[in-house]
Amino acid sequence: MGKLELNKKRKKDALFNTAFELFTTKGLNKTTISDIVEKAGVAKGTFYLYFKDKYDIRNKLISHKTGLLFFDAHEALLKAGLTGFEEQIAFIADYILDRLEQDHSLLLFISKNLSWGVFKGAMEEKVPDEDYHFYQSYLQLLSMSDHTYRNPELMLFTIIELVGSTCYSCILYEQPVPLKEYRPYLHKSIDGILLSFREA
Repeated sequence: MGKLELNKKRKKDALFNTAFELFTTKGLNKTTISDIVEKAGVAKGTFYLYFKDKYDIRNKLISHKTGLLFFDAHEALLKAGLTGFEEQIAFIADYILDRLEQDHSLLLFISKNLSWGVFKGAMEEKVPDEDYHFYQSYLQLLSMSDHTYRNPELMLFTIIELVGSTCYSCILYEQPVPLKEYRPYLHKSIDGILLSFREA
């Protein structure tokens, strides 16, 4: 990466980090673009090189943050050395649940948009390894499975949406039950989704 590209990346990272801090402390409505650029130490024109408005940076930031979550989950999976596809999916779900349980501000920020890091923005937002996209890693895991599954994209989307939407209430409000109590049911539901997409 050249000096110019590095400088651009530094500025964009500063805008991302500052926007995340302000959105999670002041809230989206009370945060202005002026607040973001002033705290990030960049010119307002620089903001508009990357983002249309504060909603655009919020959406790209959700994709970025959820993309990082899946990147970290996959890295942890590689270290864990699990080989069964169903076990790998359960591990990734648990890793993400554990992280969100530890970081309520991140959970509140991404709300129920966990799938954005895999589908909505995965092709436009880069994560630590610029060539990494979780969906590709998922397809690789799937290719090593003992079973064949119909419509793998829809299967993954269904699992992620289930994890994201159910963990939100269980973690933040312990409704209808705390996450610890709900987790076994979530695992059974994920198993059921996998089974329903499995080729006979």
